[in-house]
Amino acid sequence: MKEKRKLSEHVRSRIKKLEALREAGAEPYAGAFDFDDSAAAIVEEYGAAGKEDLEASPVTCSMAGRVVAFRGFGKAAFAHLQDSSGKLQVYLKRDVLGEEYAIAKKLDIGDIVGVRGTLFRTRTDELTLEVQEFRLLTKSLRPLPEKWHGLKDIEARYRKRYLDLIVNPAVKETFRKRSAIIRAMREFLETHGYIEVETPMMQPIPGGAAARPFSTHHNALGVDLFLRIAPELYLKRLLVGGYERIYELNRNFRNEGVSTRHNPEFTMLEFYTAYKDYNFLMPFTEELLAHTASTALGTLKVKFGDIELDLTPPWPRVGFLDSMFQRGVPRGVVDDPALALDFARERGFELAPGATHAKVLDEIFSNLVEPELIQPTFVVDYPVELSPLARRKPGEPHLVERFELFMAGREIANAFSELTDPMDQRQRMEGQAESRLRGDVESHEVDEDFLAALEYGMPPAAGEGIGIDRLVMLLTDSPSIRDVLFFPQLKPLAHDEDEAVSDDEDAPQGDAD
Repeated sequence: MKEKRKLSEHVRSRIKKLEALREAGAEPYAGAFDFDDSAAAIVEEYGAAGKEDLEASPVTCSMAGRVVAFRGFGKAAFAHLQDSSGKLQVYLKRDVLGEEYAIAKKLDIGDIVGVRGTLFRTRTDELTLEVQEFRLLTKSLRPLPEKWHGLKDIEARYRKRYLDLIVNPAVKETFRKRSAIIRAMREFLETHGYIEVETPMMQPIPGGAAARPFSTHHNALGVDLFLRIAPELYLKRLLVGGYERIYELNRNFRNEGVSTRHNPEFTMLEFYTAYKDYNFLMPFTEELLAHTASTALGTLKVKFGDIELDLTPPWPRVGFLDSMFQRGVPRGVVDDPALALDFARERGFELAPGATHAKVLDEIFSNLVEPELIQPTFVVDYPVELSPLARRKPGEPHLVERFELFMAGREIANAFSELTDPMDQRQRMEGQAESRLRGDVESHEVDEDFLAALEYGMPPAAGEGIGIDRLVMLLTDSPSIRDVLFFPQLKPLAHDEDEAVSDDEDAPQGDAD
């Protein structure tokens, strides 16, 4: 038998109020409420109006919002209403509201109401709406937490993001900026002739990146499918089909660990340009991100922790191998697999079983070079083994035309000149398949349909992926990827442990006159 849900004293008290409202004929969960104003708009337009101005020319306003502070005085009460734009104080009087005041005086923190009235200034000069029409729209059965900050509450904030958004205006501002950042990137691409497309999120063969996928099963078709780790191979099929400038803002899924920089579900921007190479993409990326920062934030100088990032183009470029030489890695380590392996092991770098020379070098780069790349920097020309979908560099066939963009010691973008030779692509995919048989779970099978598409002919092209979540972290000074995702992936908690956060006392009552 299912155990009966345990309710806190606060919740039980509010349920009694709910029942009393219904017995009195009031509806605690109303329908639509038409209003004309927001808290921010009222303050912006009338914030400078003096007491005499408002008395001489009465201003009528209406708004809806959540009660975040309340103080009653018998025949009158003050409350602060919070909507998506901000807060405004309202004044409720029995003489004005009549029977509705009986409901108004019993408001709890968290209730949602609609009000209409005229503006005035209190004795302390606070802009306030004297309510002439009041309507309870939603009765809140759980009190808002009194304290919702500090390290001990970090996990609780992520788990109950809706509460985090209610009581922490800065969090709501972060997500507003995220929306503005994505909108600015879309605008830039559309202005430059790119069209937005959509590709499958469930794929028979995962590809386009080295990562472990999530798997599922399609009952009707009787086949196993994988949540995509990248849209790349499908976007290239569209290049074969004749599209020349395309992009997709997509959700990707990688069955990997979680950290301050990694979430199993994340957002990427991928875009492709026919008849171009990676040399085209570097200045294009500078323009794209500079436009994004200036449009969404109004500046090219962005604070992130203790550093200031300057996104003013142009940005420096350094070769993948040269970057290691600049950090003191001996040339012999780059040239000799055995020396590279010893070098990495001596420093305690984590290496996968049977790691190849190129992957050992990549681990050395990740540990010694990447953390030092603070200002925007393009690292170019990677070993071919690390880039199975990129075009070889003319004259240096052991390298590919690829760059990664780093800021604040983390990768933000990955791009390369696309491999259009179907024979070369087949060899690389077969090499990946062999690695998979040897136990490399991040390598994938040969995608015959994609190879068939290449055999019809794909134009020369350049493609790029930008990690939206990491970019938003940098542009909003957010230390963790969980700070820029509404609902990050978290380990489940027991029900009673998860509910405990809602049992705090009501928030402190607001100032009243």
